[in-house]
Amino acid sequence: MRTRMLLAVTAAAAMTLAGCGRTPAAPPADAAAAALAGLGAEHIKVGMAFDVGGRGDKSFNDMAGVGLDRAKKELEIEVTETAPAKSDDGVRIATLNKLVESGNNPVFAVGFQYVNALKKVAADHPETTFAIIDDDSIAANNVVSLVFAEEQGSFLVGAAAALKSHTGVVGYIGGVQIPLLQKFEAGFTAGAKHVNPKIKVQVQYLSAPPDFSGFGVPDKAKQVAADMLKADADVIYAAAGGSGSGALQAVGATDNAAFVGVDSDQYASADPAVQPRVLTSMLKRVDNAVFQEIQAFIKGDRAGGVRRFDLKTDGIGYATSNQAEIAPLQPELERLRQQLYDGKIVAPTKP
Repeated sequence: MRTRMLLAVTAAAAMTLAGCGRTPAAPPADAAAAALAGLGAEHIKVGMAFDVGGRGDKSFNDMAGVGLDRAKKELEIEVTETAPAKSDDGVRIATLNKLVESGNNPVFAVGFQYVNALKKVAADHPETTFAIIDDDSIAANNVVSLVFAEEQGSFLVGAAAALKSHTGVVGYIGGVQIPLLQKFEAGFTAGAKHVNPKIKVQVQYLSAPPDFSGFGVPDKAKQVAADMLKADADVIYAAAGGSGSGALQAVGATDNAAFVGVDSDQYASADPAVQPRVLTSMLKRVDNAVFQEIQAFIKGDRAGGVRRFDLKTDGIGYATSNQAEIAPLQPELERLRQQLYDGKIVAPTKP
């Protein structure tokens, strides 16, 4: 029965994944979804360990949750989700172990801060497939790394910021000064300077390792954004997890500044009072990565390795919900998107 079902899935929708020669495909057709749902009836249980705080950050955790919700609905899997009470390796180990011991397979670790915990838990449970988002340092047969070309999406929103700016000054707020978020900074700065070589890009991080509090200090982000606005910045890009809401509050209190969100479409989730100030968001399709990895598991792909999601695999993009603001910029942004796609422009990964 399983063999016949797998053949039905293959015939109905050629689903491919990023990395290892595979690229994400469009959502499955109804027939493929039904076939996959049939496999899901084999009591596949998927566990997801969110980063601290869990759902509700309107960013990274929420996007992972969207992918999990879609898989639960379309593939009829069972789902267990949890989040550590604090940012501590011991707590993260216990969180992952609890998911494994509850019979979940595969198990997702949302965020690079799980890397130390996952190394141990994956070694202790070789029969379980794990997927970690935003880290590719674990070389294990049962660990899949889901990583993204954040520099490409950041290049595009950097270009949008420069096209929108009237002062020639824009700002970037990073949650924690780590290489991952420096990819955002590098892409954003390069995109802005591609449009306006004379533009000034203010950069500030909210914390630096070993202090990772920068992802959860919206009040601090609000003050940093306010200081940037006073220093003539009129577009601010915040890649700071839950702290980004504070930066949006500062921008929303102005009459003419603009905000660029990250990970999810933050125009869609913003308070109506500040929605007009959200120019766009750099979309990091963690939802696609999660959904497609669950599809692969159901189809029998349990191999470890690295899956990279970029413009070519619909893993990165920019939001267009605020048409009143973004529509005038889209012709140039689409031209740049095509050049990035074709490799004529290569966004940098380091500042």
